[in-house]
Amino acid sequence: MRLLTTIAALRCYLNICRLEDNRLTPEKASGSASSYQSVGLVPTMGALHAGHLSLIERARQENETVIVSIFVNPLQFGPNEDYQSYPRTLDRDRQLCEQAKVDVLFAPTPKEMEITSTPLTQVVPPVEMTSVLCGRSRPNHFQGVATIVTKLLNVVQPDRAYFGQKDGQQLAIIRRLVQDLNIPVEIIGCPIVREASGLAMSSRNQYLTPEQRQEAAILYHALQQAQKAFTAGEHCSEALIETVKKEVATASAVTLEYVELVHPITLMPLEKVEESAMLAIAARVGTARLIDNVILQNRQPIIAIDGPAGAGKSTVARQVAANLGLLYLDTGAMYRALTWLVLQLGIPFEDQCAIAELASQSEIQLVPEVDPEAPQRVWINDREVTQAIRSIEVTSQVSAIAAQPAVRKALVQKQQSFGKKGGLVAEGRDVGTQVFPDAELKIFLTASVQERARRRQQDFEEQGQPHISLAQLEKDIAERDRKDSTRKIAPLQKATDAIEIQTDGKDVAEVTAEIINYYNQRLSRR
Repeated sequence: MRLLTTIAALRCYLNICRLEDNRLTPEKASGSASSYQSVGLVPTMGALHAGHLSLIERARQENETVIVSIFVNPLQFGPNEDYQSYPRTLDRDRQLCEQAKVDVLFAPTPKEMEITSTPLTQVVPPVEMTSVLCGRSRPNHFQGVATIVTKLLNVVQPDRAYFGQKDGQQLAIIRRLVQDLNIPVEIIGCPIVREASGLAMSSRNQYLTPEQRQEAAILYHALQQAQKAFTAGEHCSEALIETVKKEVATASAVTLEYVELVHPITLMPLEKVEESAMLAIAARVGTARLIDNVILQNRQPIIAIDGPAGAGKSTVARQVAANLGLLYLDTGAMYRALTWLVLQLGIPFEDQCAIAELASQSEIQLVPEVDPEAPQRVWINDREVTQAIRSIEVTSQVSAIAAQPAVRKALVQKQQSFGKKGGLVAEGRDVGTQVFPDAELKIFLTASVQERARRRQQDFEEQGQPHISLAQLEKDIAERDRKDSTRKIAPLQKATDAIEIQTDGKDVAEVTAEIINYYNQRLSRR
């Protein structure tokens, strides 16, 4: 691991990495694309704990290069806040990063980040997002956060940046920042990591005495009580907030600052939970200011089925949806439909600009069939392509189209619009990891290359397609697995909370029953 303290050194390191990525290799010379070396950034203020390490672990899973920044940002501290006393533990943080296999620990000074000069150009998020929750008592905090995060994203230019859900307001503002300023980075929100008592992990927990630490756990317990009330049918903001306040009042050492119910994306205050909401809390315990939140989802469950090509995802997903009375969302068909259209129009696959324009302008419709055995009817730009998208030509090329960033962005937005009210079974290569990361049940469906080749050959024979040998199909499937798992955009990966089901030797009915059993188990615990 490298410890770098200057922007020049960090950019030099990243430039070398990118030059190595672009270097002509024997594989590239023979027409086989080498793996893209993606970069993941974990911005922190140091004093690392298990919550930070969970972000680093996620970044390590999803990227070839992981950069962790440590910068105690003076711009986000108010005049009477704890900037000077904020814990600084660089030596320990360095050891933790080395153990976590971080590639670069970037630890610049305020002077290096050029924030000591005045006047300073700053990024100002929408006032509607900064005037609620923590913004009421910390008026310039999120302006400081937005400015330094923008600088870090510009310096590192990562593919993905990782932030914890504990700072839910910060996460929403950064997502809006990236969207509004068209910064080409994927913002990954990661679950809150908690101590055994339920207290959310925070660097400021170091300020607490053992007794205060125990009392501070009331924050999460109060949110849990509101969550139980919500599950029981209470969706009114006033009642949910009162539940939290009543619980917190039992802890004398805790001084409540706020409890608010807001939209998790826009941060607009809500009177009731319509689809989803963030119930957020802030309080002071001794000298520490602590925050926490829970997400309340007022929707039917979502089942996300991931896995490699040919694992039987679509067949099983249709059966699961039919058995449970849920909508089947064939995300793979959407990518196939666009691939078919690209082929029909004769657009070269390397012309990503033309494909980006096509993806943003095309209208894709999925129409369920009454018979769950029948494929979902697919339309693109008012033309039905249900059977056409199953051709060998489309099958062999869809991975290349799906790997393009603009294609993924356009189709994921449409997929997520289907999921707002839940009640669906979605399948695809990255449905559980990227499209619906908050799905109630995630399944990673897989099978051996040999089994998938056999199934693919059988499908082609039933469709009357030209015969392809098993050896060739096995080679093609193995190559697609390699491409899917090393692609820059949404690589094929098993979600950390997914249940893996190996389908070799199992028929569709057996796999379907297994997933429905997991679904019923999850529902019984809600």
